[in-house]
Amino acid sequence: MADFSDSRTRSVLIVAGEASGDLHGSNLVREMRRIDPGLEFKGIGGRRMAGAGVRILADASDMAVVGLTEVASRLKLIVENFFRLKRLLREEKPGLVILIDYPDFNLPLAKAARKEGLRVFYYISPQVWAWRTGRIGRLKRDVDRMAVILPFEEPFYRRAGMQVDFVGHPLLDAVKRKYSREETLDRIGLDAELPVVAILPGSREGEIRRILPVMLSAAEILRKRIPDVQFVLTLADTLDAGLIEEYTRSSSLPVRIVADDAYDAVGSSDAAMVCSGTATVETALLETPMIVVYRVSLLTYLVGRMVVSVDHIGMVNIIAGKTVAPEFIQNGAHPAKMADALYDLLKDRPKNEAVREELKKIAKKLGEPGAAERAARLACNLLQS
Repeated sequence: MADFSDSRTRSVLIVAGEASGDLHGSNLVREMRRIDPGLEFKGIGGRRMAGAGVRILADASDMAVVGLTEVASRLKLIVENFFRLKRLLREEKPGLVILIDYPDFNLPLAKAARKEGLRVFYYISPQVWAWRTGRIGRLKRDVDRMAVILPFEEPFYRRAGMQVDFVGHPLLDAVKRKYSREETLDRIGLDAELPVVAILPGSREGEIRRILPVMLSAAEILRKRIPDVQFVLTLADTLDAGLIEEYTRSSSLPVRIVADDAYDAVGSSDAAMVCSGTATVETALLETPMIVVYRVSLLTYLVGRMVVSVDHIGMVNIIAGKTVAPEFIQNGAHPAKMADALYDLLKDRPKNEAVREELKKIAKKLGEPGAAERAARLACNLLQS
């Protein structure tokens, strides 16, 4: 049992390098503090983790990158933060290191923590089952316990001999609607009697620059076919509204930009265009039929094709084990084809309803609410062992 008279055993280093990790990290910290109010947290995160009481050493939004070209542009900052945390591990020796996804940063950090004899808890698995499966050996060596959020991940890691628990998906607790469709659209300034398409262009600047123009072009084509269609765009809190407006101003499309109540906006929509990632799971839990869109640099795409070992890129389709949401990837992200798929979802009501039923099945696969609480108990038990 840990000696809690030593303040180091009450300190936790936590690292989340993405917007979704900041959300899940904040909920995990709150649950751990509910179990043990004396815990102290510091690390990398965003405003949500700061709000949960984490002393933020570096902003996660500055480190959120996709692809080789974005990494190169921010490499100096990422390396500086890595060595800063490595020095912290050596000098402060926290009682527990919690790592949330973000594998290219967190796996080397886990190795550094292991060298210092520190306990490591990994919450939300790197997607080694999809690509770079060789990393599972590093996880087994450097991670004491892992909490995973997808049901097929637990047997995958158990076969490798890891201590792993499926805790359910944390979005089951986070994705909630507060208002009805009528109330939501009235608040946004849209007509509940007319069709609505949600646009979710991503949470990183690089995603916006590559994906939003294509989405807006598809929306313009769709509006020519359905003149009364309305559009609402959800703004991630990692982005500046000015970046979005840079593109919407140059478009003829009337788009409502929503920063708050994004779940209500998406859940009140008849269909959605969604950047591949966590947002596809959020949209699925809101039971809104969608198309999945993704574009990266050519170099990243070519490298990815060589190493990715799954049939789909959209998490919603990976969980379903089949195509529930059509995917438009790289050069396949053609605005006219995207508009065709959205048109079908809006005009073919039986198809729209059938997709909604498939999305309900996906939600059932993700476990029960309470993921953060279950993960927190595992982390606290590890801290006290």
